[in-house]
Amino acid sequence: MSQNLLWKVAEGDTVKLKHYDPSYISKRVERDDVTTEMNNLNKELGELQELMAAAQKNSVLIVLQGMDTSGKDGTIRHVMSSVNPQGCEVHSFKAPTDEELAHDFLWRIHNVTPGRGRMGIFNRSHYEDVLVVRVHNLVPEDVWSKRYKEINQFEKLLAQNGTIILKFFLYISSDEQVARLKARVDDKDKAWKISSSDFAERPYWDKYQDAYEAALSECSTDEAPWYIVPSNHKWYRNLAIAETLVKVMHKYKNDWTKELEARGKKELAGIQRLRDAGKLKGL
Repeated sequence: MSQNLLWKVAEGDTVKLKHYDPSYISKRVERDDVTTEMNNLNKELGELQELMAAAQKNSVLIVLQGMDTSGKDGTIRHVMSSVNPQGCEVHSFKAPTDEELAHDFLWRIHNVTPGRGRMGIFNRSHYEDVLVVRVHNLVPEDVWSKRYKEINQFEKLLAQNGTIILKFFLYISSDEQVARLKARVDDKDKAWKISSSDFAERPYWDKYQDAYEAALSECSTDEAPWYIVPSNHKWYRNLAIAETLVKVMHKYKNDWTKELEARGKKELAGIQRLRDAGKLKGL
């Protein structure tokens, strides 16, 4: 475990969050080297995204979930700093509209999943329908309890069609959340970031932990694994997610490169045929 920056939930595992330390730092991480390491990872992530976009064989879906103040926005800002915005889309899911409520809970999600060659980031996601919905009893238990299986089937469908799925649970402690909420109140220049809803959810902390444990246990599969990210230290959270993204995408690098090489040879052969036919004089 000491060699990993975060924890990957194996399919079938039962997660108890008390067994994980949100302040964990791997022994192999040197704080003084983090800036250099992040720069290297960001550069490689940008290169891998470019390859994927050109190859048009896969897409990447990144799901970010976590309690309020866990750092979903900060993760996007820091980890994706070298990603080409033309090939990346971020979607946030708030309370569903009347039109969305008239459909199944995955309708609004499926419509914005990334197509081949693109990277999609969900800042909150379809998991809200087994988290906030469960905590606040917005639908009966016999409704939300069936959604774990439906989510697994949905994600399997995406994976079978070339989507690489990585789901990150940004895990912070209750004390850390309190400290971050207080910091927001005290920072008058960033009062715009304060949301009363963040404070209103505090009394439900334990219920949310139970809901997250269930989601992590029921919906981590080989095709769409959950990663528990120790997130009390923001710099470490960013490093852990960046390294995981690069490692997973790197597995596809040879396939993408071969696809582009084959395409290049085909195009060059086509140009040569035009030359042989005398249609490209001077070229």
